[in-house]
Amino acid sequence: MHFKVTPSRIGDAAVSVPGDKSISHRALMLGAIADGPTRVIGFLAGEDCLSTLTAMRALGISIRQPGPTELSVDGVGRDGLCPPSADLDLGNSGTAMRLMAGLLSGQPFDSVLTGDNSLNSRPMGRIIKPLSQMGAEIDSEDGRPPLRIKGNRSLRSIEYVMPIASAQVKSAVLLAGLYAGGTTAVVEPATTRDHTERMLGSMGVEVFSDMGRIGLQGGQSLTGCEIEVPGDLSSASFLMLAAILAENADVLIKGVGINPTRTGVIDILLAMGADIDVCDPRFMGKEPVGDIRVRSSQLHGCSVDPALVSLAIDEFPVLFVAAAAAAGETVFSGIGELRVKESDRIAAMADGMRALGITVQESDDGAVVEGGRFCGGRVDSFGDHRIAMSLAVAATVAEDAVEVRDVASVDTSFPGFVDCLASVGADIELLEDAR
Repeated sequence: MHFKVTPSRIGDAAVSVPGDKSISHRALMLGAIADGPTRVIGFLAGEDCLSTLTAMRALGISIRQPGPTELSVDGVGRDGLCPPSADLDLGNSGTAMRLMAGLLSGQPFDSVLTGDNSLNSRPMGRIIKPLSQMGAEIDSEDGRPPLRIKGNRSLRSIEYVMPIASAQVKSAVLLAGLYAGGTTAVVEPATTRDHTERMLGSMGVEVFSDMGRIGLQGGQSLTGCEIEVPGDLSSASFLMLAAILAENADVLIKGVGINPTRTGVIDILLAMGADIDVCDPRFMGKEPVGDIRVRSSQLHGCSVDPALVSLAIDEFPVLFVAAAAAAGETVFSGIGELRVKESDRIAAMADGMRALGITVQESDDGAVVEGGRFCGGRVDSFGDHRIAMSLAVAATVAEDAVEVRDVASVDTSFPGFVDCLASVGADIELLEDAR
């Protein structure tokens, strides 16, 4: 499948985006090991989260789905998961695999985590190392999935100093720490998203956080609760940039999560001159939420503060587009983590920008983007949902039509993307590839 996008007139609109993917994954996993039911409202019914849902059912969890975005998870308690009868296929979701590895390391049964070709090529050594230090036994294909996790292991607590800031590694260690004796802690080199800690707190687990050291005491039980999932800021970022790049647009994106460990994209766009306001700040449970108002703006290049990288790690593809449309030069550094995502996102965005007439210089952990104008043409998403959506946004202000190839993966995180972008004025079509 591919997108065909022609130059568009983005206008005034009020829209919503699907629920937060990170929170939806965690609601399923933590709800499963809680005592009693957990009701989830605003669940992201994208392919990644549906893979997690299927895996939890395979572990013996009863999950009812009264509506497309509503779930009722019948928790079985911390020690109630059942052995799966087959390998657990997590599709394309690195989040699901890394968090599930932590959760399953403390179980009394064997399990195997696998995924699609893309997921099975991604490095998992960063979770295997700390979990092994805790006593887990995990076999892999040279650090890549499938992950074969041995049961009946007695986990021990550790204090793990993370070499690279990663919310997925942090969360995997904390989930394993629930099954370990003593206090398990991680020390992160930079702030990462804290959805796991917030949700554990909502379910009655005492989690401490002090100067980058986050941890918990093993053996604690969770209590089911109601979880309302806010709109995903990563998804909202595509609409934000579409409005910023337009000639005269004023777009309100309602009910978006504005957790301060996720708002790096807003900070970076503001530094580039974007007109963004967060309105009506409020809370859904322990998660901060707001309505994001974005108006068309003239962007200018800048050197992006490396301290913001961990707060915007999923949004750098769209930030490449912002840099390409800005006046002057934008410098990204400290973003080497992007090279081991669903694609090599530095190389993928550099290729896409060059195909659209933009000058990009790559380095191992960064890039320099020269602002310019997008031409029309054909670009490849490399099967990466965030690359596909970022290139579609660039195409709304290109000089001619753009075809974005290989976009089926968009449903992993943003089901309904085409209709949502079209609702603000984009001229976008989803087309089947010619045979």
